[in-house]
Amino acid sequence: MPIVGWHASHEQIPPSRLLADVQHAEDVGFQAAWSSDHFSPWSERQGESGFAFSWLGAAMARTRFPVGVVNAPGQRYHPAISAQAVATLAEMFPDRLSVALGTGEFSNEHITGEPWPHKDVRNARLRECVEVIRALLAGEEVTHHGLVHVDRARLWTLPARPPRLLATAVSAATARWAGEWAEGLITIWQPEDTLRRLVDDFRAGGGEGKPIALQVHLSWAPDEDEALRIAHDQWRTNLFEAPLCWDLATPEQFEQAARHVRPADMHGSVLVAADPKRFVDWVNDAADLGFDEIYLHHVGQEQRAFLDCFGEHVLPEVAA
Repeated sequence: MPIVGWHASHEQIPPSRLLADVQHAEDVGFQAAWSSDHFSPWSERQGESGFAFSWLGAAMARTRFPVGVVNAPGQRYHPAISAQAVATLAEMFPDRLSVALGTGEFSNEHITGEPWPHKDVRNARLRECVEVIRALLAGEEVTHHGLVHVDRARLWTLPARPPRLLATAVSAATARWAGEWAEGLITIWQPEDTLRRLVDDFRAGGGEGKPIALQVHLSWAPDEDEALRIAHDQWRTNLFEAPLCWDLATPEQFEQAARHVRPADMHGSVLVAADPKRFVDWVNDAADLGFDEIYLHHVGQEQRAFLDCFGEHVLPEVAA
């Protein structure tokens, strides 16, 4: 069976409370955690956005399980800084860190004041960043001039083994491209046929035998109407397909785009239910598609009741 982990959403929860949540997730039986890395939330109702790397140091010191984080080097992060951040964490917490590298979203990257490149350019920039990060993690001195510039950079603090560098992808085309260079893949819940094509294309592109992870957005409450209300309140600004979701700049723009999203529309992107058995079935369906790791993100801001419910009713059934 796959590893079942918990997702820490910095856009929704203050980092101090998120720290208590990740400890509780481990206590109730989750096997790993994943972390977002945003500069701003998707809506004013979410209302948070702590710095992921600060939080990761505390979270990994307070837990024992593996932890992963998304990172978009190239604009908001210089790749040498990304490399230094992950090298330091991997040195302190050996063999526990994974990093999923992606091309980013304008909502986070526009803060630098630099132009937002076309997706093809962002892909090329990411490949350059990956090569820079890998060379730095190997202890090399790096000078590079292209879409990113690096001058005689060297990491003086290195882990015994570098962390996994995965790719993020939401389309089969990106997954196939990622198979060429990534050590694994992470994607989000989509229709079964879409996920099957994405998995197949990643493997066909060079990802055969590499781990594949899935992030699942869900909303649980003891009452299904309440679960749907939570999903609509917190996650209706997150339903838009690419390229719209990549290219909006501010929470206000996401709010404007979501003006006509109805509660019933949430079911396409968020698994909404009150009965824990339905989540067991959904996780098992994802496992049948070939996912090695599944990270559950309850889109509500209060996590403890969700963690307790899933620790008692979902995780044991999945493991069985």
